[in-house]
Amino acid sequence: MIVINSNLSAFPLELEQRNFKYREDLPLRANVLWRIEQGAVRTLTWNHEGTLIVTGFWGAGDLVGQPLSSIKPYRIECLTKVEASILPFDRWYPAFDAVLSHIQQAEEFLSIIQSQQVRDRLLRLLVWLSQKFGCETERGRQIELRLTHQELAEVINTTRVTVTRLINELEREQAIARHQRYLILLDN
Repeated sequence: MIVINSNLSAFPLELEQRNFKYREDLPLRANVLWRIEQGAVRTLTWNHEGTLIVTGFWGAGDLVGQPLSSIKPYRIECLTKVEASILPFDRWYPAFDAVLSHIQQAEEFLSIIQSQQVRDRLLRLLVWLSQKFGCETERGRQIELRLTHQELAEVINTTRVTVTRLINELEREQAIARHQRYLILLDN
């Protein structure tokens, strides 16, 4: 995965910051991007049948906002407590690296969810999440983002029951382990 970090020094300190609660939506504004300072969000939409479609997960240093998407409807939902800075249109140029990173991550995310086998989609998603939101432990890479089986199922377009079954299988095969409510991709 290629991740290009934005040049944080290019952002003046006077950017307006806001705090959001778990499950709260970041407001959508026509000419404003949000830079995630702390926490994690997911972007999502839904189809005409009402089925939820997750379009990405974003964390510290990432940019999100309506101007980066042509999807309607579009939501940015907090998965944790989030601190985000408002980046108005006239300050986008210094954020070009972060915009490029957004595009690259969206493309990688799309390739994950297009895998043919549900098991492959889940495993690739867990690897991606461990790279984006993980930290090294003595046993492997722990995903620091707590997602429910339902949230994982929504991403890979399957049922919660299937995700639970696959996670149990992966755990029996010693590909993953659980530590409290976190998943660890084991070093094998």
